[in-house]
Amino acid sequence: MLSDKVKKSTRTAYNNLADAIPNFVRRKEQNYLVAEIAKTLAGAYQKDRRIIVVQAGTGTGKSLAYALGALPLALAQGKKLCISTATVALQEQLVNKDLPLLQRHSGLQFRFGLAKGRQRYVCLSKLELLAGEVPDNQGALWETKPADGDVALLKRLHQAYHDGKWDGEVDSVPEPVPDHLWSQIASDKHSCNRQLAAHRDCPFHKSREKMDSWDVLIINHSLLLADLELGGGKILPDPDSMYYVLDEAHHLPQVARDFSAASATVKGSIDALGKLEKLAHKLARELASDKAAITASELSEDVDSLTEQMGQLQAFCDNNPFLFDNADRRHRFAGGVLPPVLVTLVESLGGASRGALKRLGKLQQMLMEAIKDGEIKGHKAEPLVADLGFAMQRLENQDNLWQMLAKPVPEKSAPQARWIDKLDGNRDDYLVSASPIEIGFMLEEMLWSKAAGVALLSATLMALGNFDHYRHQVGLRADDGTRYLNLPSPFNYQDNATLFLPKVEVEPNDDRFSDVLNTMIPALLEEESASLVLFTSYRQMESVAESLRRFKRLPVLVQGESPRQELIREHKARIDAGKPSILFGTGSFSEGLDLPGDYLTNLIITRVPFAVPTSPVDQAHAEYIKAKGGNPFLQLAVPDAAKKLVQACGRLLRNEQDYGRITILDRRLVSKQYGTALLNSLPPYRRHIEY
Repeated sequence: MLSDKVKKSTRTAYNNLADAIPNFVRRKEQNYLVAEIAKTLAGAYQKDRRIIVVQAGTGTGKSLAYALGALPLALAQGKKLCISTATVALQEQLVNKDLPLLQRHSGLQFRFGLAKGRQRYVCLSKLELLAGEVPDNQGALWETKPADGDVALLKRLHQAYHDGKWDGEVDSVPEPVPDHLWSQIASDKHSCNRQLAAHRDCPFHKSREKMDSWDVLIINHSLLLADLELGGGKILPDPDSMYYVLDEAHHLPQVARDFSAASATVKGSIDALGKLEKLAHKLARELASDKAAITASELSEDVDSLTEQMGQLQAFCDNNPFLFDNADRRHRFAGGVLPPVLVTLVESLGGASRGALKRLGKLQQMLMEAIKDGEIKGHKAEPLVADLGFAMQRLENQDNLWQMLAKPVPEKSAPQARWIDKLDGNRDDYLVSASPIEIGFMLEEMLWSKAAGVALLSATLMALGNFDHYRHQVGLRADDGTRYLNLPSPFNYQDNATLFLPKVEVEPNDDRFSDVLNTMIPALLEEESASLVLFTSYRQMESVAESLRRFKRLPVLVQGESPRQELIREHKARIDAGKPSILFGTGSFSEGLDLPGDYLTNLIITRVPFAVPTSPVDQAHAEYIKAKGGNPFLQLAVPDAAKKLVQACGRLLRNEQDYGRITILDRRLVSKQYGTALLNSLPPYRRHIEY
């Protein structure tokens, strides 16, 4: 239960903020949200299941509400508050605006910081090795031959760090670093050894030492999942010592699914195994012990077995070209069922890779002991540690894939999506992949059952008027004690916005639809100063933009022709100068784009954003639902489109004074049975529908 002390602390903090912030509006929805989050996390409703799922409309003031609802309680109980987001923009808002405001004016005493994953930091040992800064050292093996300028760039980064001009984070590098190069100098758990001089000044460990003093941690969903996959408490504090707030929680299912997927190329894996075998013998020579020699010999046998089996996998793909006759050169295994020959292969690969990992781990332990005992000096140890870290990571990635593929297809739960891509290039290589299609069970096991308490929030969690679709996605049940809250926006939708559905002669799946857009959109732009037109197809967007420029001489700002921020800056500059401005964008402009006030008064949505199941994971999910007697379109596509349509319409009104018109050029909202449900999922705009 909430103590009187916590209640008083929360009320005082809220009142302090209200008095200090100019034009602060006390909203009953926000007050209610503060109270409900606090009571849920305190166990007032359910002691064993402290989870609340909240859809809070735009303008509710979510970030302030969840901070005030969770932080006083966390401080009183000696727990930490972990706020996880999906986007960098929200992280920056929390770190640079919301939490400093709370810290200055609320009266609450707390520290906060942005926690990043290990691979966001440079490993100084790798940087020195690859930049050639270690005396008398041949250097760690490059993953690929260094391109012109790579070594010079690494030397400049090394100097910048030691001159205090760079803190070692990828987000603050003084000059751009290509992804392939950063992956070779990034910190990783296997290469980390603080007994070595180059590891003692490690940027990653410096950040972790700071984190221990923070009361509030801001992270992203990927880092959250990385910690939970390790059991929790390995990167972040233990789950039972933290209250979690998952903002932008509508992204969690997709992030979790992507995080749990695994893939490996066949020839790339064979090449990596060849390097691993050389490294094993090199380690044995340096360790100079019978135990190391025996372990290296056993590892070599495992590698030979893996290489032979990978060759068989290559032969299977080469000898069955019909698998890749389709345009995308991909074969997905229906129902996740592999042919018997592949079942045998992946089981063998899984056993051999597990054995190889075990023996590589033994060699790693021997190396660490030899370093600790001074038997191997730093200048020799550092390249060995770096090479071993690379090898361990590659082998783990392979092993994850083979273990996933070796799992039998379940009888009662969803199967995995499993597929092989034939890659373009001068080598006939294949990319083998596997991914879960439902991840609710994983979140239940890793987070819901372990956390001290969780609040999940977003403006778009409901679909078609309920939480059923989202609840299924994230593994929550209607009867498990989780609380659900739908808080409407305080905006006056009826007076401030009109939803206009003009009469359109054809539906979007008609070949004539682009011609209709070319005719209708110019008329909808006339006498409008600030417009945003949203498309679901890049090709269609570019075609309409070209037509408007050529025949109507309209100055259109098109996504992809300039960086996003540059387009937004130009759009705002035109409006500020009293000129009309037209933005064209696709799905990524439907979420997170903030154009308040006069920067957007005319929003045009060309079609309902139904996702086409082109990815093998989406196809496998639809196939699974159909096999159970369900309707993939109604169970997946319509709820997903409903949420995306709400997000797209949400671009218009960003604060209580905003106004304008939303036009949707998709007659399926009127002509199809599901259209009524989609329309009713939108805020209560004033409607104007032509028949």
